Amino acid sequence: MKIKQLLALGVVALTVFSLNAAQATNDEIKNRIKPVGNVHIAGAVAATAAAAGPKSGKDIYNSACAACHAAGVLGAPKTQDAADWKPRLDEKGFDTVWQNAVKGINAMPPMGTCGTCTEDDIKSAIEYMVEGVE
Repeated sequence: MKIKQLLALGVVALTVFSLNAAQATNDEIKNRIKPVGNVHIAGAVAATAAAAGPKSGKDIYNSACAACHAAGVLGAPKTQDAADWKPRLDEKGFDTVWQNAVKGINAMPPMGTCGTCTEDDIKSAIEYMVEGVE
């Protein structure tokens, strides 16, 4: 009698485990094959993304400039360091420094490392980097 009870208990446990595992597998499959995008038909009006708004010079600096300018990598002038910035600004002026950043200079590629920045974004980032330099 005890063997029959153990066998019945084993069958019930195995059935419950199998159903649970099958459900988890089905959920995983549904998750893996769910659509990753939307289909847009030519000629139909597409939804537009809301503009994120302008970024501050500090935001641009943190996302694209800090990697080099925080530590002065490859001679990059360090952020808000008068010893690095003042001679450049006195000799060349802000507009030349800005255009050098836009066009690239020495080890700095054009537009720095910001592939989505406008020239005005670069200007804002430089204005942030020279804050307090007199």
